[in-house]
Amino acid sequence: MRLFLWPLLAVAAAEFNSSLHVHSPIPVSAPLQHWRNVNLVRNVNLDKSYARETVNVIAENVDSTSHWDYYLRFEPGTLDRVGGFTAKDKKDTGRGTFFAEIWGSDYYKISLPDPVPPKGQVTLSISYYVLGALQPLPAQIDQSDKQYVVHKFSAYAPSTYTTAKQKTKLKLPTTDAPDVTTLKVGSEESPQKQGTAFTYGPFENVEAGKQHEVSVRYEFTKPLTYCTLLEREAEVSHWGGNMATEERFWLTNRAASLKNHFSRVSYQKSAFFNPAISALKEMHFVLAPGSSDAYFVDDIGNVSTSNFRADSRASTIDIRPRYPLFGAWKYSFRVGWNNELGKFLRHAGSGYVLKIPFFEGPRQAEGVAYEKIVTTVILPEGARNVEYETQVPTTNNRTGLYRTFLDTVGRTTVTVEAKNVVDEMEGELVVRYDYPLSGQLRKPLSIFATMIAIFSASYLISRLDVSIGSRQL
Repeated sequence: MRLFLWPLLAVAAAEFNSSLHVHSPIPVSAPLQHWRNVNLVRNVNLDKSYARETVNVIAENVDSTSHWDYYLRFEPGTLDRVGGFTAKDKKDTGRGTFFAEIWGSDYYKISLPDPVPPKGQVTLSISYYVLGALQPLPAQIDQSDKQYVVHKFSAYAPSTYTTAKQKTKLKLPTTDAPDVTTLKVGSEESPQKQGTAFTYGPFENVEAGKQHEVSVRYEFTKPLTYCTLLEREAEVSHWGGNMATEERFWLTNRAASLKNHFSRVSYQKSAFFNPAISALKEMHFVLAPGSSDAYFVDDIGNVSTSNFRADSRASTIDIRPRYPLFGAWKYSFRVGWNNELGKFLRHAGSGYVLKIPFFEGPRQAEGVAYEKIVTTVILPEGARNVEYETQVPTTNNRTGLYRTFLDTVGRTTVTVEAKNVVDEMEGELVVRYDYPLSGQLRKPLSIFATMIAIFSASYLISRLDVSIGSRQL
């Protein structure tokens, strides 16, 4: 068996140690060089199934006029997988986050609240997530094997501007990192290793747009849980004093696929030892206190392998899919529950304010990445003057109508979409609306009118003479 593994390990090592790529400086169409990075530190945390990056930079205005737009460059092909982008003043966090938007195919434009004068400086703290940053290598393993993943990146932090001094720090979840690309920095080798941390640099006088592709391969025997779509629906009922929530998931595990067929016997035997495994075995949901009537259903029907616990402090539901999700396996299901409406709704003047989580979903130690989330709030029939906001960066927002039993004009819905979201992102969806007395009485009046119509029709039908024989005078 060991002799058989040697060729695979050789192939993996050859693939990992492929020739390094040095990218040319930024193209002519890039933003103008109004800034100079005095010092830049890029931190990359790889302890989850996605990369968490923070860029701390001191930028100096080297132009003759004031400027308030700073452009952050990303490696080619990365921007489509970036989410949770925030930028703020590192020295004055009380100012909140700055407005930022995608510019072109490789840039984020950060708008500073105040223009920076010539020779002035600003200290920025920029954070974001990168989905799909880890790739299993080798791509196929045995059911009980350890899993290794590779992360490719640039040793030089991508920058739109010339950087006087910079370094890139990596934080791994383990010390088992058999393959790390090394560079020569003067007379020393880079990266420097300290425990699970690796540091590339410091590099001095790095020209704008310069990149040097490197990679690190390390042990990560955990699932790479990826949700291609999460549909969340919250239905508000004033008459029932209830909010019914349902979340529908389409999951896949991007871990290394199985080299051979899945063995249920081997899997059950290993359950007694609880070893590290790249399969997704269970999920843990943390719900709002007081949640009730939880259910777990997949494409086949109700799944009994769930455990719901509720108390005054928190409610949790642990679910176990019908089968463990190994690499490239998929699973779709839905989870739902009820809450008292009063815990999320309050009066505000003549209207109402509804404040709910943008999404909940499972909370996993290894993290969960979401390609797309669609959150819909169904308001009671008759709600009007609807306004909404959320801290989560959204891509498509809209209002519509939803019709169900005994509705007359339909219920107003608010739908908000977001891309590239991770489980640790926190954000609320706030919906403001008016609900006048006419709207509140619409449902009982429609029910009353329907009952009157039914009884009237029954009475008229009962008075009809449907006999076949002729009436005698």
